[in-house]
Amino acid sequence: MKNLKEQTDAKIAAGRQANPDFMKGVDDVIIKAKAFQQGENAIKIGKKAPGFELPNPNGESISLDTLLNKGPLVITFYRGDWCPYCNLQLRALQARLSDIHELGATLVAISPQVPDGSMTKNEISEMEFIVLSDQDAKIASQYGVAWEVPEFLLDHMRVDRNLDLEKINNGNSNILPIPATFILGSDGIVKWNYVNVDYRTRSEPEEIIEALKKLT
Repeated sequence: MKNLKEQTDAKIAAGRQANPDFMKGVDDVIIKAKAFQQGENAIKIGKKAPGFELPNPNGESISLDTLLNKGPLVITFYRGDWCPYCNLQLRALQARLSDIHELGATLVAISPQVPDGSMTKNEISEMEFIVLSDQDAKIASQYGVAWEVPEFLLDHMRVDRNLDLEKINNGNSNILPIPATFILGSDGIVKWNYVNVDYRTRSEPEEIIEALKKLT
């Protein structure tokens, strides 16, 4: 079975073949974002993670403290179930979820997507980890991974993909999280993180599992 990088590389290659001009534009956006070091404000290893209380797809409020009471916590910020790279990542995490649980950890995935009735029908919310809604990416901002999406990408989402992010997120349509993953100890301290402003590149589940092993 291909690892996550091989899967995302294949999707990027297919995108370059199908729509080379758009993918070149994405490359340019990412280069500019990296030049401005977007993502540099992400919570660093050794720092206390900000608390939160967010709704799940059923509207039930889940707090960081409640999650930490169970042990170490893996938090991954994703853009939404409309993002194909997010779907690849979350499916890869689902495939290794038993390994994460065996190491005493809980996995929670957070996006700005509003927790309405339709959300319970999609693939992501049927997975066996916790999915939470961070409206307007407020918690993503506190974790230093909120990103103002360039108009080039917003135009692509509106025109080419017919995505109304204002409706999907029930609020801000131009702020999305940088896909990022944090591992917190039960004390709430960041033990490991992965932040990359290139939304096509994600942490490997194996890297997360290896980091969790070091905690135990």
